[in-house]
Amino acid sequence: MLYGRAAETAVIDRLLEAARAGRSGALVVRGEAGIGKTALLDHAVAAAAELRVIRGAGIEAESELPFAGLHLLLRGVLDRVAALPERQARALSGALGLNASAEAVEGDRFMVGTGVLMLLADLAEQAPVLCVVDDAHWLDAASAEALLFAARRLEAEGVVMLFAVREVHAPAFPAPGVDELRLSGLDPETAASLLADEARDLPVHVRDQIVHESAGNPLALLELPAAQREGQLAAEPYGVRVPSPLSRVQHMFADRIAALPEATQTLLLVAAAEGDGDPASVFAAAKLLGADAADLEPAEERRLLGLAGDRLVFRHPLIRTAAYRGATVTRRLAVHRALADVLDGDRRAWQLAAAATGPDEQVAAELERTAESARRRGGHAAVAAAYERAARFSVEPRERGRRLAAAARAAADAGQHDRAAAFADDAAHLVSDPVIGAEMARIRAGLADERSSAASAHQLLADAADAVAEPSPGLASGLLFTAVETAWTAGDFAAVRAAAGQARRLGLPDAARIGELATCITALTEPDGGVAEAAHAVRLLLDRDLAAGSGLRDEARIAWWELLLGDYAAAHRRAVTLERESRRQGAIGVLPRALMLLARTQLWRGAHRDAQVSATEGMRIAQDTGQSHQVVFLRGVLAHLAAIEGDQERCRQLTAEMTAHGAAPAHSRAKAITALLDLGLGRHEVALEVLSATVAGPNKLGTVHSLPDLVEAAVRAGRPELGRDAARHYADWAEHSGQPWARAIAARCAALLDGDGQAWDRALRLDESPPFERARTELLHGEWLRRQHRRIDARGRLRSALETFERLGAKPWSGRAATELRATGETLTTRGDDADPFARLTPQELQVVRLAAAGLSNRDIGAQLFLSPRTVGYHLYNAYPKLGVTSRGELPSLLATVSRPEA
Repeated sequence: MLYGRAAETAVIDRLLEAARAGRSGALVVRGEAGIGKTALLDHAVAAAAELRVIRGAGIEAESELPFAGLHLLLRGVLDRVAALPERQARALSGALGLNASAEAVEGDRFMVGTGVLMLLADLAEQAPVLCVVDDAHWLDAASAEALLFAARRLEAEGVVMLFAVREVHAPAFPAPGVDELRLSGLDPETAASLLADEARDLPVHVRDQIVHESAGNPLALLELPAAQREGQLAAEPYGVRVPSPLSRVQHMFADRIAALPEATQTLLLVAAAEGDGDPASVFAAAKLLGADAADLEPAEERRLLGLAGDRLVFRHPLIRTAAYRGATVTRRLAVHRALADVLDGDRRAWQLAAAATGPDEQVAAELERTAESARRRGGHAAVAAAYERAARFSVEPRERGRRLAAAARAAADAGQHDRAAAFADDAAHLVSDPVIGAEMARIRAGLADERSSAASAHQLLADAADAVAEPSPGLASGLLFTAVETAWTAGDFAAVRAAAGQARRLGLPDAARIGELATCITALTEPDGGVAEAAHAVRLLLDRDLAAGSGLRDEARIAWWELLLGDYAAAHRRAVTLERESRRQGAIGVLPRALMLLARTQLWRGAHRDAQVSATEGMRIAQDTGQSHQVVFLRGVLAHLAAIEGDQERCRQLTAEMTAHGAAPAHSRAKAITALLDLGLGRHEVALEVLSATVAGPNKLGTVHSLPDLVEAAVRAGRPELGRDAARHYADWAEHSGQPWARAIAARCAALLDGDGQAWDRALRLDESPPFERARTELLHGEWLRRQHRRIDARGRLRSALETFERLGAKPWSGRAATELRATGETLTTRGDDADPFARLTPQELQVVRLAAAGLSNRDIGAQLFLSPRTVGYHLYNAYPKLGVTSRGELPSLLATVSRPEA
């Protein structure tokens, strides 16, 4: 019976009931030691009738071993891994050491999490699954990352994941995106009831004292009565505070252990140091120290340690802590040496490290071997930990620096930017090799850039380039190219020019390419804009990259140059291929950027629903993988869509997040997007004020597409003179971009300002404009025609604009078009809700439906979208009634009959 936990058990029971109905959920239970987290997990297991239970725990002694926690959790279902989709099976097999020849490749870090999700979903096909992880704060980083990656994607598998996490005196366990339940102490009345049942032999005044001292901690309430019976708890008649209840309980456990026979104490210490609870290892090491299995009996009698299944288990983590910390240093070292003698592989190396008392090159070498083993399994955090510990045991400063540099690289790969920078700082003082020093500077600069400290990042990169220019000019070129990109992101154009000048001064092989990038960026900061120069520089960059390698990241950069040139059609074709290849190769690190590029081109093409789908998925993956810059870019796409649709609350929320987490260019884009919202809602003066200030700033390259909005806002506010410079600059950019659609919008701006019928003809004759912009041109032209008393001519333009705006969900703009159309004397009919049934789908449903219509199975769709097949089926089940179909066989014909832009 759990006292005082009715609300908490109800939360657990609802999750279990939902799992029985095919729904999934995840929960992190947080609280101090002894507060009842494990008891709540035990309640879940006891209540999980008809569910398959998978249970594991984080082990402090194995918190640096890659995927140790995951292996412990999944050891009973490892035979199911081979049946997973090939990519996930390979990643998970490699991580768990099931395939010794498997090498980690790019993407495996997150593909392991997808494999865990697929495995749990596969198990749930037979029966709902309860996955329980106690002491999750002691999970190794790789296991925690994989399990949380899976937990955030649970939806309709019939899986429940529960994590118990100690809040105080334990490592942090951040779990963004997963629901949390915090446990507090029992109230005095409940605590008194518990003692009345469990310690009725004690006098009331003693029980009252225990209630007071326990602070509502259930473990203290259960253990302090035993201390009283053993004479360890004295009355405090004057209410003098004693040590914390947990401290008292831990001391009590230590006293109980001290009263055991010496051989039993040794056995407990070995079990505490070994961590995994493997009886064979524990008894083998204990035998070297004069103890054996028979010495377990006294510990079992005192309910301190016992066998549970095939594992030795401490009744409570505090007993393990008491057994280890209560021993002398000499005994601990002897135990670790004994364990090193009986263990092998990575676990032997860590025991050797625990047994060492100072620098020891043999131990350092063993740990380095462990680090490389972890690298082959994709455990970057474990690689960093092992190299850092190896550095600590290194005898020579040079070796210490080399190993710290390796730790820094691995920590950066694991997304542990703070640790990476700290290791890089330490390594920089120890290494004499300028190449390694430059690599460390790149890592430190990456952290500075993530923290929006562009000036610091730029200086680090520039100094490193100077140091490494002679021995490694190629590396120096890469550092300065990154320095230019960093300064560009921050809007620091003086730093952009400085980096290009430095590359020329050093005579680097890539000085021309660096100069081209700098020219592209800085040209448009001139008062009259250097459009021709900027366009030429971007074309040179594009040509160079097209002639160079064609890896996924190269393709992403080429697509970006195409966007800057306004060649959205080419960028779209490249983004489609890039997204497809990123999924096929499992390159999750590249996928958010691919989806960002795809979403931007889909927005341009008028595929707004597709853009929302791509941006939503991209942002979710970018957040999971720690790509903060891509999160800001993707928020920009979603905010732009919200502005077009007139969704004020969502638009302002997203632009506020862009401003809070992005650098200067993101601020400019956020302002431009809110101005578009204001323009659509008829707040022309507000839009004009915001846009005038925004385009006057130095980031002209980032605001060029907002110049037509400024022109329209100025004309509608009755101040056309304020739009003339913007129209001239945009026309200049459109001409040098060579894009017909840009020239059409430039002609629209001229027509707005001058009321020139020929300009309107040019704007409409160049019909390659993106649908939203084409509809805006038709709306403005229709308004102009009506004012010229050409109502019949106006109707055709306004009707076409209205149809496009309605299809795009651009409510403020469709409202304006409808008003103008009525003013011409036309009677409008209400657009039926079934005009586009796909508009009723959520972004995830739309994504799943389109893949299903292409003939992919639920399993294949899940592998592409990092969802379980059950979740895919759930989305299809929800989509069918919205689309008016009953099976996936009807989807292809429905897609063919509904006019929608190509993705």
